[in-house]
Amino acid sequence: MDLLNTLVDKGLRRELPTREEALAVLATSDDDVLDVVAAAGKVRRHWFGRRVKLNYLVNLKSGLCPEDCSYCSQRLGSSTGILKYSWLKPDEASKAAAAGLAGGAKRVCLVASGRGPTDRDVDRVAGTIKAIKEQHEGVEVCACLGLLSDGQAERLREAGADAYNHNLNTSEGTYGDITTTHTYADRVDTVNKAHAAGLSACSGLIAGMGESDEDLVDVVFSLRELDPDSVPVNFLIPVEGTPLAKEWNLTPQRCLRILAMVRFVCPDVEVRIAGGREVHLRTLQPLALHLANSVFLGDYLTTEGQAGRADLEMIADAGFVVEGSDEVTLPQHRAEAQGGGCGSHGAEGAVCGSHGAEGAGCGSHAEAGCGSACDSHEAVAVPAGEPRTDLVAVRRRGAGTDLAPNA
Repeated sequence: MDLLNTLVDKGLRRELPTREEALAVLATSDDDVLDVVAAAGKVRRHWFGRRVKLNYLVNLKSGLCPEDCSYCSQRLGSSTGILKYSWLKPDEASKAAAAGLAGGAKRVCLVASGRGPTDRDVDRVAGTIKAIKEQHEGVEVCACLGLLSDGQAERLREAGADAYNHNLNTSEGTYGDITTTHTYADRVDTVNKAHAAGLSACSGLIAGMGESDEDLVDVVFSLRELDPDSVPVNFLIPVEGTPLAKEWNLTPQRCLRILAMVRFVCPDVEVRIAGGREVHLRTLQPLALHLANSVFLGDYLTTEGQAGRADLEMIADAGFVVEGSDEVTLPQHRAEAQGGGCGSHGAEGAVCGSHGAEGAGCGSHAEAGCGSACDSHEAVAVPAGEPRTDLVAVRRRGAGTDLAPNA
């Protein structure tokens, strides 16, 4: 297919595709999806080899958010029944992080719900970063706390944060349809503040909210212009009790095409499969590893994910290897631009993915989950194209509970 050959050539040169080419990827048929994966996989392997970076979420503060983001289980007035708790103490957060690091994660993503941190909140998070880094030499820490005020990014950097996450989520033209309590411009401003402070910036999207192909291309092109080191791709999980509960728009093939388009537009950037992979990619998750070079291990912010051991088995079975703590995530030209590099040992590492207040923290749309069906490997007979509500379960373990986390 001439289109795919052209996109591979451009990806190897870090050349931006045209909007028409990006739209054409999304318009390919299910019959061509393996060809699309194979082409984008060449670009992924050129820049990242067969390494897969593991990231681990710690939800520092759950629920109780004043924002009205339509996709979020933590939103104002939410009736989703998620865990609700205020700030974890530094030792509690460090203990939660340790579980993910023991499972192979090299980055810890610290997320807190809310519009944005107060100066006192920044002090809290600074204490947590210190506790984690004192106990885990070389760990990368990303903060995901919402909209930043002037000077806060610098304070987080001084406290030892390597990265900051804040997603754009969708196109500027449709942003007002999903959130009214802050603007698209507010999000762009926070990403720019992180950049300016010397933090490795991370920003991504949520697919499946009823957006058009044009919206998806718009937001990915906007991300390319912002130039984050990491782009998390979340797939909406329509949780009961949220305004988007009926939006089941994705198929595994559609998710693969979206990831391929992101890879072609952002060829040398860490692309992370974030929330929703278990629910929407399902048994095709291993194919997605040929497109993305980063995933989350274990559970998400408010919902359960695939068992951590199953994640590791999937990576190995697909012929990939877990990225080591001493390996630099980004290609050399990007790592040098970061003064050590996104994902470098103890430096500006790869980042996380989504404003925690939106129920999507650190690159991970919090509504992702696999639930008991994944943990027990029980087969569930659901007709093709039907909503997979059986794969969504509210998190009842890990941070904020007395039960061991899934890592």
